[in-house]
Amino acid sequence: QVKLVESGGTLVQAGGSLRLSCTASGRIISFPVMGWYRQSPGKQRELVARISWGGNTVYLDSVKGRFTISRDPRNAVYLQMNSLNPEDTAVYYCNANIKSVDYWGQGTQVTVSS
Repeated sequence: QVKLVESGGTLVQAGGSLRLSCTASGRIISFPVMGWYRQSPGKQRELVARISWGGNTVYLDSVKGRFTISRDPRNAVYLQMNSLNPEDTAVYYCNANIKSVDYWGQGTQVTVSS
């Protein structure tokens, strides 16, 4: 069984920074792709950023230049978020994918006040 646990979400003022962390545990040793998604009320869940084992990254256009995704060999993935704005308010979910199977964390709330 795979478990993803996120942390780091909180209330922050516009212009501030946060760092989200996610640690994967369980039977799977390494995930080829890990990433972060977010969902705000009334909207669909969207990909924020993902990173492959080789370090290739993909970002949502609206976060390019502000967010940075990284990972370490212990199956942890991080999201450094800078210059936050109220539109970044959402529940952020950690995602890990292997062989087309997605695993999800429980989500961590990020609220950006104006």
